[in-house]
Amino acid sequence: MTDPTLSARLDAAFTALPLVAILRGLTPAEAEPAAAALYEAGFRLIEVPLNSPDPFDSIDAIRRSVPADALVGAGTVMTLEQVDRLAGIGADLVVMPHADTAIIRAAKARSMGCTPGVATATEAFAALAAGADALKLFPAEQMPPVVVKALRAVIPHSVRLLPVGGITPDTMQPYRIAGASGFGLGSALYSPGLPVAELAARAARFARAWAEGAGAGAR
Repeated sequence: MTDPTLSARLDAAFTALPLVAILRGLTPAEAEPAAAALYEAGFRLIEVPLNSPDPFDSIDAIRRSVPADALVGAGTVMTLEQVDRLAGIGADLVVMPHADTAIIRAAKARSMGCTPGVATATEAFAALAAGADALKLFPAEQMPPVVVKALRAVIPHSVRLLPVGGITPDTMQPYRIAGASGFGLGSALYSPGLPVAELAARAARFARAWAEGAGAGAR
């Protein structure tokens, strides 16, 4: 079960801007400036994949530097030991490329939000039964809007569906119409070594594209 306080924070973050910044390759030295730029652009969901350099240091630095209404965590979480370590530094989010129900349950037991990766209805419902807070539709390149629409026909509208993989400001709208609740943003938002000013500009473009498409999602 999701902690009521965490649930309220998740709801508020997704209401503010349902876009997850995926900072794969970020270094600890870049962490605070990058997070500040994202927060200024309206982002309240920030993920550092664990195959980045010293990711736990970056997550810790970001969590300490941004206000409490931002949720900060890790992507590419693969083991229970990683879940424990994330809990130890006060991370808020556990994001996975797959739907390992043991990791989902471990994250929830430690009062962290969990978004597993799913590609089928079977994976989706197993993840939800284990306590997932949202579902990462991954890889989105293999799940075009027509597939999202089919999944949305059976997955309750209260469940957040977040396509991840190859998403750009120009490709969001068809997914929204199909039933996507938000997106995870990777290399089109951030790539290793990207100057903070360019990150800020890209973040603003994504936030603007989301705002311009408001009201067009499936109901």
